[in-house]
Amino acid sequence: MTRFVVCGETLIDLVQDRSDTDDSFRSSWLALSAGGPMNSAVALGRLGNDTQFLGRLSTDSFGVQLRHHITRAGVGLDLATESSQATSIAVVSLDAEGVASYTFHFNGTANFGWQSDDLPALGADDWLHIASLSCVVSPGAEVLLDWMSTVRSGVSYDVNVRPTVISDPEVYWSKVQPWLVAVGRRAGIVKASDEDIRFLARAGLSGDPVEVAAGWVEQYGLGLAVVTLGAGGGAAVAPGGGVTRVAGFPTTVVDTVGAGDTFMAGFLDGHVGRGLDLEQSLRRGAAAASIVCSRQGAQPPTAAEVDDLLARDQGPAAAGATSSR
Repeated sequence: MTRFVVCGETLIDLVQDRSDTDDSFRSSWLALSAGGPMNSAVALGRLGNDTQFLGRLSTDSFGVQLRHHITRAGVGLDLATESSQATSIAVVSLDAEGVASYTFHFNGTANFGWQSDDLPALGADDWLHIASLSCVVSPGAEVLLDWMSTVRSGVSYDVNVRPTVISDPEVYWSKVQPWLVAVGRRAGIVKASDEDIRFLARAGLSGDPVEVAAGWVEQYGLGLAVVTLGAGGGAAVAPGGGVTRVAGFPTTVVDTVGAGDTFMAGFLDGHVGRGLDLEQSLRRGAAAASIVCSRQGAQPPTAAEVDDLLARDQGPAAAGATSSR
C-alpha cells in the first residue's frame, strides 16, 4: 500500500461570521483549520489512505487545533516538526459566488523555517505530494528544493499560486520553474488551476491553460499535468499530448476554500492509491471537490461520500478522453 507524505504549510483561515450583523464597531470571525497541503493530507486521510503530514506545526493554541484536525482525519504526524514560532494566518474574503481570496500574515511563522535535518528519506513505497506557499516562500523554499534532489519516491507538486504573496508574475514564475524541473526529473505530476496558469501567463506564457500545461509536460519531462477548471471539472495531459477531460459535478457552492486541494487528493487517491485510469481518477477528484464546495471551509469528504456521488452520477459528467494537438 502506498504511503502518501504530504509536505507544506498549515494555516488558520479567518472567515467572517456572516450571522454577525454589527459591522460598524466589531466583527466576529471563525478560525478554520486550513493550508493547501494540509487540506490535501486531510482529504487523503478521509479517503482511507495511509497518509503522513510533513509540516512545521506551532506549539501555540492554533497549532494545537491544527494537530487535532489532522489526526482526526487519520493522518499521522510522525514526520512533522514542532516549532515555537506562531501559526500562520490567512484572512479570507468571499465574493457573491463564494469564491475565496486570501490575505496572508506569516512573517516569522512556523511554516517557513525548514532545516535540512527536518526532512526525511523517503522510500520507493512512498508518494510525496508537495505544494503551495512552502515551495515559494524563503527561506524554507530553498531548503525544500534542495531536499527534492534526494527524493526517490513518486512525486506530485501543486503550484497553487497566491498572488497576494508574490504579486509579480515573473518573480512567481522564477520560483515555480525550478520545481517543474525538479518534478520532471522524477517524471512526476504537476497540478495547477486554470487561474494559476493565467496568472503565470503574464510572465510570458501564452495559450489555453491546458495547452500551456501540455507544453510543461513536453519541456520538463513530466509524467502528467493535471489542470483544474473550476466548475468546468478538470483535465490531465499525458506525455505525447493526449488529454483526458471530465466535467464538474453540479453543487450548491458555500465557498471554494480547499476545492483544488481536495480535487488533487481525490485524483491521487484514484490514480496512485487505487490504480484507476485517468478518467476515473479525474472524476474522483471532481466529485471530491464538488462535495467540499458544498461545505464551509475545507471539510473534505470520505471515500463513502465520493463513491455515493459517483454512483449517482454516471451520465454526462464524464466528458471522456480527447486528443490534444
